Amino acid sequence: MKQCWIDVRAAGALRAALCEESVHLGLHAVVASDPAHLAPLPPTIRRVLLCTDGPLPDDIGAADLVVVDHRLRAGAGALRERFPDCRFGTYVEVSDPATLQEACDAVRREECTVLWFRDPTNIPLEIVLAAAADADGLIVTVVADVDEAKVHTGVLEHGPGGVMVAPSAPGEAGRLRDAVGEQSPDLPLVVLTVSGVSHAGMGERACVDTCTYLRQDEGILVGSRAKGMVLCVSETHPLPYMPTRPFRVNAGAIMSYTLTDHRRTRYLSELGAGSTVLAVSADGRTRRVTVGRVKIETRPLLSIDARTPAGEQVNLIVQDDWHVRILGPGGAVLNSTHLRAGDQILGHLPSAERHVGYPIDELCYEQ
Repeated sequence: MKQCWIDVRAAGALRAALCEESVHLGLHAVVASDPAHLAPLPPTIRRVLLCTDGPLPDDIGAADLVVVDHRLRAGAGALRERFPDCRFGTYVEVSDPATLQEACDAVRREECTVLWFRDPTNIPLEIVLAAAADADGLIVTVVADVDEAKVHTGVLEHGPGGVMVAPSAPGEAGRLRDAVGEQSPDLPLVVLTVSGVSHAGMGERACVDTCTYLRQDEGILVGSRAKGMVLCVSETHPLPYMPTRPFRVNAGAIMSYTLTDHRRTRYLSELGAGSTVLAVSADGRTRRVTVGRVKIETRPLLSIDARTPAGEQVNLIVQDDWHVRILGPGGAVLNSTHLRAGDQILGHLPSAERHVGYPIDELCYEQ
């Protein structure tokens, strides 16, 4: 999980409330410029003293970590000698090639480096992360808000080790924690047994085009009922009459459910550019991916019925064409039009009914 640091240096009257919220939420650190503001904090949260201007303090108080601006390096040596039991780090404001080089040097040298990037581009952060590829130190970047935190944590796929934000109101610390601590857990997949396949006439089906290269054992879960879905594979496998579309899943009829994260569903017809869907591998690993486009077109349809190990019925309606494929056990790629009763396919069985996509415990029959 990425570390969440809360900056209270300019919080004024909100300081006590923000500190209390940070401790309650189990965040990683509170950052202050005055040692007195760290004194009330318990040792369960890291107390960071950030020194960006001289002179350096004579006493660091209860600080567990002192981060000193790189321009004050001369005085920082003496401070380290006076407080040998405290940990130290470096702060760099990256605004030009010289400070970018300073940041690259710091992340390779320091136990902790806090970075602020002046310009609205991620290229300097990419360079710093590349420079720190073999280093063990913690990198924390200063962000303006939760949205920027999400961007930073995705740079070069893994981002810095933490982000620091100065909340303008209580509640923002919780949103930061939820945003950067967000993970996509594995989903339990089950083996379903096909019980019947039939032509279902004409209708609209949706191809979900993502902004991601999908793997050959990866697709999205789609089903006619909220409590039973089938794993439809991406178009990463060669076909004789058309090139592969490694970003696409020919998913199913527009009324079908799919998962947008490990809990919430949406209808395929509701997806559009900027939506997210849950990409799922044959071993149950998941990741949220962004939708770039949904192509809805009228096509012949195929209805696939299957049963769970407990005998419950699952249905999937897809385009009636052999290039629409489903994953079977072990990642086997199965052409939908070749499925027959007794064949085995992979699926997922959500445990709750749905209301506007959210799980809810209520009476609901889907036939």
